[in-house]
Amino acid sequence: MKRISTVFLQAVVVLIGIVALIILIRFPLTEGRAANLDLFSIYADPFILYGYAASIAFFVALYKAFRLLGYIGQNNVFSSKAIGTLKSIKYCAIGLSGLIVMAGLYIKINHNKEDDPAGFLAMCIVTTFVTIVIATAAAVFEKILQNATDMKSENDLTI
Repeated sequence: MKRISTVFLQAVVVLIGIVALIILIRFPLTEGRAANLDLFSIYADPFILYGYAASIAFFVALYKAFRLLGYIGQNNVFSSKAIGTLKSIKYCAIGLSGLIVMAGLYIKINHNKEDDPAGFLAMCIVTTFVTIVIATAAAVFEKILQNATDMKSENDLTI
């Protein structure tokens, strides 16, 4: 892969991280029940704090994707570091999907009876599906890289 392609993809990953961070900071200020609260009360909400804690897995996965693209740019795809990075991405995606499901269950059980949680639950279902797809893709790529690395090491030993 050309170096410019990996740099472009790294820039996209950084842009995704910046946009996600802006959404995390800005969204609680515009959310319906927080419209009349002061700044401290908005960010002291347990559900918003849970969202921030859950986003750690997302940002770790983004960082690992950035590092994986760095390994690709350096032609170190077939290394134990790349395999470990894919494994970390897989675990982050699995953890994030579990955290999203728990948030959806919390809202389903504890929502105000006058509110309709259907939109939030639909977002939970979609994002859980996306994170499961990412975890599956990372697991498949990890297995492929592991097999390729094993074959490479066997060929290096016979030469």
